[in-house]
Amino acid sequence: MAEQNKPQESDNATEPVAADTAVEQSSAAEAVALDAAALQAELELARQQAAEAKDQALRMAAEAQNQRRRADKDVENAHKFALEKFAAALLPVADNLERTLDAAGTDVEAVKPLREGVELTYRNFLDVLAKFQIEQLDPVGEPFDPSYHEAVTMLENPDVEPNTVLQVMQKGYTLSGRLLRAAMVVVARGGAKKIDENA
Repeated sequence: MAEQNKPQESDNATEPVAADTAVEQSSAAEAVALDAAALQAELELARQQAAEAKDQALRMAAEAQNQRRRADKDVENAHKFALEKFAAALLPVADNLERTLDAAGTDVEAVKPLREGVELTYRNFLDVLAKFQIEQLDPVGEPFDPSYHEAVTMLENPDVEPNTVLQVMQKGYTLSGRLLRAAMVVVARGGAKKIDENA
């Protein structure tokens, strides 16, 4: 009988060890699960920080590119419109040459050589202006455009459409498409159509 009790004692001795092992395994599994959850949280935080850093880097790159574009545009405009003040100062010379041509009629024989010289000078002057993208606005017969024309007065004229430029008092100029000086014009107001009495 004593021999039968011995194996039972050894069985009872292994049961607490197995229970301790199960508790240890359970604790280890919980620790691994906690470590996995902590690692998952750290991974998510790292991903979020990486996404924010990427977004910030993209924004900074876009801002740098925009600044580069603005600087390039400013340099381009500086090159294009550097002559603006100088060109505006030259426009009265063109006006005076035009007035000289208007005053020097072709009737007097003695004035013809002078007129031809002034015409040649005036054409040469306009060619030089055109070389630097300074274009003359002479809008006779064109519709009135407040962006490029300044109406001095309006006249009734039934032969043309209303708001048509009838006469240019002073020609306008543009520099590379930008208005340098508006043309001073007389504009048609429109009126009653003439009745054809022969009809």
